[in-house]
Amino acid sequence: MYHMKTVSVRDLRYDFKKVEKLLLSGEEVKITKRRKVIAHLTAEPAGNLPMPPLPDFLGRLKEIYGDQVFEISGAELISADREGR
Repeated sequence: MYHMKTVSVRDLRYDFKKVEKLLLSGEEVKITKRRKVIAHLTAEPAGNLPMPPLPDFLGRLKEIYGDQVFEISGAELISADREGR
């Protein structure tokens, strides 16, 4: 007989790695609160998870600053700011 693993709401909050490990190993997990089952978790099959699109950071920078080239680098700005403190 198949036995579903049980974790508490506290485990979800403070030890999610344990719950995640169970899910990734293919286990179904019962979530309990005050010893009563309030939910069941199952892992999503890996093939069904689409990769989120990556943001176009370079496009955003060009949109904000255009082709403007600064005479001082970001690292130099930070260094100068830190020296002024």
